[in-house]
Amino acid sequence: MEAKSLQSLIEKAIQNEEEARTFYLGLFNLVEDPLAKETLKYLAAEELGHKEFLQAYLRGEKKFTALAMDIPIDYHIAQYAAKPDPKANMSSSEVYLVAAHRELNSYKFYKGLAAAQPAGEVKDMLLKMANQELKHKEKVEYLYSNTAFPQTSGG
Repeated sequence: MEAKSLQSLIEKAIQNEEEARTFYLGLFNLVEDPLAKETLKYLAAEELGHKEFLQAYLRGEKKFTALAMDIPIDYHIAQYAAKPDPKANMSSSEVYLVAAHRELNSYKFYKGLAAAQPAGEVKDMLLKMANQELKHKEKVEYLYSNTAFPQTSGG
């Protein structure tokens, strides 16, 4: 792959991570629930970490092997539940559903970039970034299901 196009691809990924971080910080200001706020703060920090990883990768300071390749569980909630519009005083379940949609879009973003790459280090790195986003989606879908459908004392 030509160095300039690789640089453009990674710069776009860096921009995507910064947009995600800004999105989560904006949601943070719309919610009251302390657990939802903590989750949004966590997600914003994760996106910042991804941005910093990509910046270091672009500078040649890190190799893609620095990313873990765990196998996330995809509950497919975001694929089937409509995304609520962000608004003040959102319920926790709405916050998690909005976040799940954001993570699904990020996952698709990286999978799409990876699909356009030949086999090799860049493709592997992009697939690992997609995996990271899918792990975030797993986390917020789990939180969504536990807040939208809490267990009752009857089982």
